Amino acid sequence: MKAPGPSKKRPAKRRTPGLTREQAEEVYARLAEIRPDPRTELDYVNPYTLVVAVALSAQATDVGVNKATRGLFAVADTPQAMLALGEDGVREHIKTIGLFRNKAKNVIALSRLIIEEFGGEVPRTREDLMRLPGVGRKTANVVLNEAFGEPTIAVDTHIFRVSNRTKLAPGKTPDEVEARLEAITPAAYLKGAHHWLILHGRYVCKARKPECWRCAIADICRFKDKTPPP
Repeated sequence: MKAPGPSKKRPAKRRTPGLTREQAEEVYARLAEIRPDPRTELDYVNPYTLVVAVALSAQATDVGVNKATRGLFAVADTPQAMLALGEDGVREHIKTIGLFRNKAKNVIALSRLIIEEFGGEVPRTREDLMRLPGVGRKTANVVLNEAFGEPTIAVDTHIFRVSNRTKLAPGKTPDEVEARLEAITPAAYLKGAHHWLILHGRYVCKARKPECWRCAIADICRFKDKTPPP
């Protein structure tokens, strides 16, 4: 019987290293030059309507949510007014966006909780925000950042893609990416980081075909298969 030969192991796949802190700072500096005052593209009038808008934006576009909430917020921009409108009324306003039935239930439920548990005011901690129906960590971070000026980073699909593709903050899960972004982002850029990255992912570093030829950080980005000019 022939003795088995030495087993052949596949060479370990080499991981592209992440960006350095100095490179990360340059990334943000360039994105900040393009958009000095980045803001959410969701329309809202106060912290409460921001909570509702962000909760409605799950699996929906900001444009679609803005169309739906234009009429909704005109008649209900407080949790009290939303409860008075009722679930049927909310559903009628948001029926053009995905999962509108469940979202209408959540809007009414979170409005009731804000009144009963928080005196009608939107809570200002991540833990309390995440107690609201339909509000997860991402939504809570958006509200803390946009409404209250906290230096939080909400990792959505755009930020997850940009962070991994560029190697700014590679990670296998949104929580891992969030932690790495917080660690590598200079303090001066923390508040705007969420908006810069999401807008870059939405308009330049697109999912199917990143527009590398017009990317302000293409020379820093570690993405190997850069898209050539059309």
